[in-house]
Amino acid sequence: MSGDWRLDRYGDVTVLHVMAAPAEYGEHLRARIRPLMTGIGPVEAAISLAAVLARLETADSLPDVVVSLGSCGSRVLEHATVYQASSVGYRDMDASPLGFPRGITPLLDLPAILPLPCPIPGVPTATLSTGGSVVSGAAYDAIDADMVDMETFALLRAAQTFGLPMIALRGVSDGRAELKALEDWTSTLHHVDRNLADALDALITVLAKRGLSALEDAESLRQVPAQSLAPDTP
Repeated sequence: MSGDWRLDRYGDVTVLHVMAAPAEYGEHLRARIRPLMTGIGPVEAAISLAAVLARLETADSLPDVVVSLGSCGSRVLEHATVYQASSVGYRDMDASPLGFPRGITPLLDLPAILPLPCPIPGVPTATLSTGGSVVSGAAYDAIDADMVDMETFALLRAAQTFGLPMIALRGVSDGRAELKALEDWTSTLHHVDRNLADALDALITVLAKRGLSALEDAESLRQVPAQSLAPDTP
């Protein structure tokens, strides 16, 4: 286990918070949680989370739920707004030359798109695509999802390996314009941090009050449409 992370307990629910990069972990989240930092991309995410969960399982200390927080890209959603990921796909998986539909992992009995619970009333939902590439400009044309990131699908598969549910909260940091420098991503992260903290507070309230039953009853909330970026939004 690496990094100064901790498990948190809300009512009867134990949570492991997971993030990818220190740049996303601003003052508002620092005041609330100490997440496991996995590193950026699907490989680092899967390795880091699986290793920690394996050690927690050995110690009989697995959390009840994994909560993934971080930024994402989108050219259609409100920037700096936080969304509950209602589903996630793995855009890098393409075994179509062998006859498998794109997004389907061969010899794995899972659909291309995996659902995620959305238990927080009032927080909009959106679909998510995970891959190992930074998406910008015309690259969005090939993606059938509202937002993109580099970790969620891998984190979900690691959590599923240990029989754990996962909630994914993503704040839109970029996508409106083509990315040309690191600052095009980092310049909005302080807004994302504040809004992620607000969404996390709402999630904590739900978990403390309703426990894991909030996840079981989240199907109706998954149908709440994402709020599209208004034409006059600056």
